[in-house]
Amino acid sequence: MAAVRISSRSGLPSLLLYLGIGIAMGQDGIFEVKFDNAELTQVIGYAALVVILAEGGLGAKWKEVRPVLPAAAVVSTVGVGISVGVTAAAAHYLVGLDWRQALIIGAVVSSTDAAAVFSVLRRLPLPARITGVLEAESGFNDAPVVILVVAFSAAGPVEHWYVLVAEIALELAIGAAVGVAIGWLGSLGLRHVALPASGLYPIAVMAIAVSAYAAGAMAHGSGFLAVYLAAMILGNSKLPHWPATRGFADGLGWLAQIGMFVLLGLLVTPHDLVDDFWPAVVVGLVLTMVARPLSVFLSLAPFRLPAREKILMSWAGLRGAVPIVLATIPMVSGVEGSTRIFNIVFVLVIVYTLVQGPTLPWVAAKLNIPEDPADAADLGIESAPLERLRGHLLSVAIPSKSKMHGVEVAELRLPAGAAVTLVVRDDTSFVPSPSTVLRRGDELLVVATDPVRDAAEARLRAVGEGGKLAGWLGAGGGSAEAAGSGASSRTGSPAPRGTGRARGSAARRAAKPAKPAKRAGPAEPATPAGTARPVKAIEPVGPVGPVKRLGPGEDDEPGRSHGTGRTGRTDRTGRSNPADRTGRSDDDAPSTNARR
Repeated sequence: MAAVRISSRSGLPSLLLYLGIGIAMGQDGIFEVKFDNAELTQVIGYAALVVILAEGGLGAKWKEVRPVLPAAAVVSTVGVGISVGVTAAAAHYLVGLDWRQALIIGAVVSSTDAAAVFSVLRRLPLPARITGVLEAESGFNDAPVVILVVAFSAAGPVEHWYVLVAEIALELAIGAAVGVAIGWLGSLGLRHVALPASGLYPIAVMAIAVSAYAAGAMAHGSGFLAVYLAAMILGNSKLPHWPATRGFADGLGWLAQIGMFVLLGLLVTPHDLVDDFWPAVVVGLVLTMVARPLSVFLSLAPFRLPAREKILMSWAGLRGAVPIVLATIPMVSGVEGSTRIFNIVFVLVIVYTLVQGPTLPWVAAKLNIPEDPADAADLGIESAPLERLRGHLLSVAIPSKSKMHGVEVAELRLPAGAAVTLVVRDDTSFVPSPSTVLRRGDELLVVATDPVRDAAEARLRAVGEGGKLAGWLGAGGGSAEAAGSGASSRTGSPAPRGTGRARGSAARRAAKPAKPAKRAGPAEPATPAGTARPVKAIEPVGPVGPVKRLGPGEDDEPGRSHGTGRTGRTDRTGRSNPADRTGRSDDDAPSTNARR
């Protein structure tokens, strides 16, 4: 627990803290535990990486990833190839490794670590375009890197590079197809099947994600890409009990990181790292200052991103446990010099994670990267199905910058079949009235029937983004007429008659919502139904009784003159004015309910 708190406060990935725990427990540490099973470390590392990728995919927002998906795909493929070539050349010419060892090191360290990127970037308020590219890249680039490391560690040399490229493309395509299919089928099943206990939903989601990895590997595709895509689809499918599922996946991700990092710390022999310290620093310097920026700028050249964003993406290419796990592949394959490869990668990851992780906020500030306040206005909605009642409970949390702040319950205009039944404010629960004003920090409990569940959530999100005029101004959330009918059924007020762009003054008056007639008080006469004189509009304070429509020649107060020159009343001179200047008679005048 202390390691988690220190990691979250310092900005360092948890990698370093848990690696330190593993080293302290190892053969050169306090407990002198001897562990040298590289094969077991690789298996456990693969399993942990599957869980970490699943957690990262579940937390990825499709609205942020979708616009940058082509850029992330190019960086994680073309960019990886550029980085491998530059880093391998540095390892060969500057450090003196043979080409096979140099290519293995270049491939191993070219992968950004999903756990390190997720843990650091999600605490920084960076623009969605930057975080989307970096998170998607860290989820995508593990697949081609694993294929490259396995190919370079194989017994025979790679004869034709184009054959290797074709194999990588085929495995990525198979993995992507498997991941999308399993993710879509899993989300479809979880949305339409009510499990007997809410605690089963998180387990089911993680089981589906792990199944995507297994299916992708069995189909000779990329299981890592399959699990990430399947988890991304599940995470953006509005599944029941989503916050609980998200918390469960986050906990499993932390557990996987802790176990993997401690095991890697046990595997390393600290006194063997001294001889490989400076070679690791040299390779890491070329990787950080030359290979990574070159791969980012060249691969993102067609997308016309600002140079400062490319610089930040270059600096944010964090390495973590994934390169260290991949460095066990040549050890298991029996590659000559594999122990030195492992030591160089281990030192490189530790040194440059210490440098890049804590300085990332400072670099973003120096580059004047603006903060992204979108997350502060995004409603948190949790859905729980009520199978026997054929309905849903929607738990809605109003964030600090949501435009739902200041909106009355009646102004939500939820569809018929949905209603706000409870509001929690300052640890106090109460049943709202139609005039209850919602505030930031409130939590709402909304009950919706099956047919209107999606429409109710869409309307809530539309109000959260556009305020109470979202439907009137053409924003999301359904038509104003449909939403208004639901509001009128709860408040007793007439429903709006439409929000289309009517042409002409009469059409615009008809498009206005009908106002209830003003109830006469003891000192205030009622307004005749046929009178067009202006009156002050007020909100109804009680039930509205029937309004008597006056016949020709009748008035609410005999002898009272109405100072208007446009109706069939007596004007200020006492002369009769049966028609206004346009020739319109009193019978053609708009009623009070159609007034502007």
